[in-house]
Amino acid sequence: MDFNMKKLASDAGIFFTRAVQFTEEKFGQAEKTELDAHFENLLARADSTKNWTEKILRQTEVLLQPNPSARVEEFLYEKLDRKVPSRVTNGELLAQYMAEAASELGPTTPYGKTLIKVAEAEKRLGAAERDFIHTASINFLTPLRNFLEGDWKTISKERRLLQNRRLDLDACKARLKKAKAAEAKATTVPDFQETRPRNYILSASASALWNDEVDKAEQELRVAQTEFDRQAEVTRLLLEGISSTHVNHLRCLHEFVESQTTYYAQCYRHMLDLQKQLGSSQGAIFPGTFVGTTEPASPPLSSSSPTTAAATMPVGPSVAGLAPPGEAALRLEEVSPPASGTRKARVLYDYEAADSSELALLADELITVYSLPGMDPDWLIGERGNKKGKVPVTYLELLS
Repeated sequence: MDFNMKKLASDAGIFFTRAVQFTEEKFGQAEKTELDAHFENLLARADSTKNWTEKILRQTEVLLQPNPSARVEEFLYEKLDRKVPSRVTNGELLAQYMAEAASELGPTTPYGKTLIKVAEAEKRLGAAERDFIHTASINFLTPLRNFLEGDWKTISKERRLLQNRRLDLDACKARLKKAKAAEAKATTVPDFQETRPRNYILSASASALWNDEVDKAEQELRVAQTEFDRQAEVTRLLLEGISSTHVNHLRCLHEFVESQTTYYAQCYRHMLDLQKQLGSSQGAIFPGTFVGTTEPASPPLSSSSPTTAAATMPVGPSVAGLAPPGEAALRLEEVSPPASGTRKARVLYDYEAADSSELALLADELITVYSLPGMDPDWLIGERGNKKGKVPVTYLELLS
């Protein structure tokens, strides 16, 4: 019990000394040991890394899960060390609603058939989103979170310890300075008179006491300096490890970009397949108004043709001729729009014509479009004033 009380009193004394030293430094009444410029740069870089890692982590979580309530729920499950329950993605939920709507409204009707096709595509999109969230969480969020909850906590602990060692060192310096000043005063201006020998004896005793105090303060200063230097070296090594953290985060960032690229490529393929399915069925649903032809298309190319390999995401619209293979290409100036089947279309994106047979497009402009028998369904004939040329369907929004 006595030992604990002594330790408690000692800790309280150390805390009080540090508090006094810190307060005097703030008011400019005490000197402060400054760290070297390299050490200060390491500290600044570490703080910047921590701050930006937190912001990137939080915003990535918002990107992967926009619902704040769901994020809070996942956070609580994580803190309770429990498995997060499986959550239906928005795409999968939309697919479920569309499938139920098709079942109730009639799966054999044109609207019901289309709902089923779109529901299947949305379900695939939801599955792709789920895979992307899982991959990004493991390869990107987890390393960032591990740094903040592991390495950074260790760095912060050692920095606080270094701060305490510095306060102890500066308090020892201040104590030694005061002891030397008192010793010099007792030596140069003794408090005695020649007619009073008792005062001379007292003054000599005080000088000896201050001399002992100086020796004690010097010893404490050497110990404090050693502990400060040792702690500064430990903290410096941890701060220099931030470079390795940057390398690790760079690798994780590359993996995040790769997973995001894969996700968007999958979404593009799913929507392109859906667009083709809807395009092939829309002509039968709206035979008089759809821009696609209702006549039989030209015979398909042989199965060995490279155009059948559509497993990868295309980088741009396929270029197809206006006439079936083996026949001479039609001249655009000789092409006349059909009596029925022309429509207005709004251009979604700028498009630069690849050759003279194509029509350059500007975003948001309106043009007249129509199709011809045997023409590639991915392309239409577009007219703007006296200009005429092929235009890709994916760049258009068909109007009435």
